[in-house]
Amino acid sequence: MINMKKYIIWILMLPILAISSISCKKLVEIKETDFIGGDLALRTVKNNESLLIGAYAGFQTEMSIRLNGTFSDELKPGDFYASQSTHEWQFGVADIGIRDNYTAITSYYAVIDRVNRVLQALPNAVVEVPTDNALREKVRGEALFLRAFAHFELFRYYSKNYAPNELGMFYAEVPSLTPQARIPMGEYFTKILADLNTAKPLLANDLTDVFRANRLAATGLHARIALYMGNWNDAETYSTEFINAIPLATRAEFPGIWTDANRRESAFKLNRTTGSRIGSFFRGLFTKNTAGATVPPASISWVPSSKLWNAYDKVNDIRFSSYLIDEPILATVAGKPTKIVAKYAGTGYTTVNENVADIKVLRTGEMYLIRAEARAEKNAFTGANSAESDLNALRAARITGYVNVTLTSKENAITQILGERFKELAFEGHRFWDLKRRGLPVERLDEDSPSALGKTLPANNFRFVLPIPQSETNANPNIQQNEGYTN
Repeated sequence: MINMKKYIIWILMLPILAISSISCKKLVEIKETDFIGGDLALRTVKNNESLLIGAYAGFQTEMSIRLNGTFSDELKPGDFYASQSTHEWQFGVADIGIRDNYTAITSYYAVIDRVNRVLQALPNAVVEVPTDNALREKVRGEALFLRAFAHFELFRYYSKNYAPNELGMFYAEVPSLTPQARIPMGEYFTKILADLNTAKPLLANDLTDVFRANRLAATGLHARIALYMGNWNDAETYSTEFINAIPLATRAEFPGIWTDANRRESAFKLNRTTGSRIGSFFRGLFTKNTAGATVPPASISWVPSSKLWNAYDKVNDIRFSSYLIDEPILATVAGKPTKIVAKYAGTGYTTVNENVADIKVLRTGEMYLIRAEARAEKNAFTGANSAESDLNALRAARITGYVNVTLTSKENAITQILGERFKELAFEGHRFWDLKRRGLPVERLDEDSPSALGKTLPANNFRFVLPIPQSETNANPNIQQNEGYTN
């Protein structure tokens, strides 16, 4: 009886199921009216330019500034410390700090996907006005530049020092969700340089808009890539081309670089607004109380290391007052550190654009140090057109009353160049990777170390390379994990 009842119910349900099936089929066949496909969204050249602008917006250069500051000897904890994992080099594939703060694989492959969609759509994009033909080529050049740049950044996060047979990342050249394996660095860098060399002649050959990739930006990026590859001839050639086009700022001009009062030394910057206050990473926002007095931030997260603070000539080096400050306002609050980062302070305390500053991606100061290192590696460490002449020129531009030094050996030159990079490029996203590529340890002073564990990261330790995040290995079974993180 029970079985018969079930059977009858099942028979009665058949027409309903059939109708439901037909309805579902019709529903599947209905085209979505609120979805714009690539053929429409990227129909015109101008549409493609709009997506390209979105790719620029996706660049997370601030992440490299934070990582290089906290993983190296640039910064020490301020009045609040909750980053033991990253600051003390104790992180793994599932670490919350890596996932939330330093997951370059997500942001940079998103940039790459955007430019790949542009590169795919551009050949058939509709021209609306005659100037769109030239714009098409310019957009293509910028997309290739960004693709090369993003892949290079992924290398810095997730690969060992350059060696042709070591693992690079996977090089994405078309929009795809297909799981991919990593490729050898030799092949990986061949693709980076191919994109960059194809991009160069397509890019604007002027500095009218330093917020968009231009030919000189490609030259500067080429110099940086050559430095990491140990291609000293190219590093010298391209850094020289950059230097000849954009001279060093004077001491009077230099502070204005960091408040965006001028664009000196920059070939490429990333525009930032109140939506991205890079200075807030080091210190919160100052406010005013009802009496109009300036009130310090609730927390000063990170402060310059004593090692960095003491490296400068505090009286004569314009970089010291441009990058750092002993803030009297903070002395009024018990327990507040007073020696803080002034770089990226924006328009000043309590103003609308406090802590807002453009990100200087490629500038002349870096190029002098790239050329100096390349020349030192070629044993041109002293005399004219040498590491010595470059180092002296840079220091003379920064330090009042500077007296030229004489470098005595290649090793002496390299040591001084790295010391100068420590000071010149502080909080610009280089220090940790400089130590990594030169095979040097992170060595903090006792007063800069949060614990004995956080004092030294030995040279060539596996944690100079970040782990591939667990979320990525789960989604992409073909990707290889880095050494040291497999268990």
